[in-house]
Amino acid sequence: MLPPPTQADFPTTVGLLAAEEGGGLELEGEKEKKGKIFHIDTNALHVPRDGAEVMSPLKNGMIEDWECFRAILDHTYSKHVKSEPNLHPVLMSEAPWNTRAKREKLTELMFEQYNIPAFFLCKTAVLTAFANGRSTGLVLDSGATHTTAIPVHDGYVLQQGIVKSPLAGDFISMQCRELFQEMAIDIIPPYMIAAKEPVREGAPPNWKKKEKLPQVSKSWHNYMCNEVIQDFQASVLQVSDSPYDEQVAAQMPTVHYEMPNGYNTDYGAERLRIPEGLFDPSNVKGLSGNTMLGVGHVVTTSIGMCDIDIRPGLYGSVIVTGGNTLLQGFTDRLNRELSQKTPPSMRLKLIASNSTMERKFSPWIGGSILASLVRGKGLGTALNVGEGCPDCSCRLCLPPHSLIQQTFFFFLRFYLFER
Repeated sequence: MLPPPTQADFPTTVGLLAAEEGGGLELEGEKEKKGKIFHIDTNALHVPRDGAEVMSPLKNGMIEDWECFRAILDHTYSKHVKSEPNLHPVLMSEAPWNTRAKREKLTELMFEQYNIPAFFLCKTAVLTAFANGRSTGLVLDSGATHTTAIPVHDGYVLQQGIVKSPLAGDFISMQCRELFQEMAIDIIPPYMIAAKEPVREGAPPNWKKKEKLPQVSKSWHNYMCNEVIQDFQASVLQVSDSPYDEQVAAQMPTVHYEMPNGYNTDYGAERLRIPEGLFDPSNVKGLSGNTMLGVGHVVTTSIGMCDIDIRPGLYGSVIVTGGNTLLQGFTDRLNRELSQKTPPSMRLKLIASNSTMERKFSPWIGGSILASLVRGKGLGTALNVGEGCPDCSCRLCLPPHSLIQQTFFFFLRFYLFER
């Protein structure tokens, strides 16, 4: 039996603080590099500090700040893996639109700075397909910054069929902020609250602010406010089964929600109106619906850009993933819309895990399956980079694809049975 892998989940968002002269002891979650202190991991990030900014090394799913990314890697190895990097091969996921230059730079970093024995980069959509037992399918990934439809055929991403829309989690958060402004509701994150008293529904909150709070930066305060909004989204919002209708929405049951400062009220039609923009952008105020694609159109447009011979396989395996798809009613509405848009000759099948963790971390699950079968089936040496490969950062001289696919499906059946 192979030992269980180390599992860690922490945000790529980090706190950044200028290092003081003279240094000092490195605390839990801190990494100091070139006069900067990076506060990494959930606990370290949630501590209010004077002037600490919040940043992410990623932009549009690709690495932009390499210094910050290295600090995250150092933290991962020292606090979670707790082992020397040169002892373990590494598999990383990458965005399907990642550039060759960034891929090569990441490969160079891992081999030259961390001296790892083997390295493999795999597209997130491919890993998601693997996690759901498919090598061909359309992966609909709706996360924070964008909603993307990515066609995968025989374990390869079809770049010409990728369709992206900015209507995703951040868009929903923006709509929630506007709702709170209309209702004159203040967003008070928990770090500011020392005590609060119960109040009647709709009454002004009765809370006490903490004393001697540090002068936190605007970016850090907004990050804490966004966490409150995300909790509101997960608890209150619901996607309507059919196109939004004000009269029907008014008859839907209300949901009670209490803000961290004690303010509480019921939410009715607005909890269905906000997520409607994901499927019908024309309903959103100030948003040009003609230039934005709803979720259903993103899927059908992506499939329409692929070869006609593989479209049945894509319609037959529409894989839903990403934290934004966990909104109540999301998959039911998507299934209804796609059923109306799917050609009569095609068979539609929507694949969406009922598990929150599997929906949010499907690329990690697919990567763990792939890495485990490579380790368990004696293919580890095949992941080493070979000399003379025309694009080693992309292919990394893997064994023939058919061999990986056959081994993968054998392992997948064993994995699902054991789990």
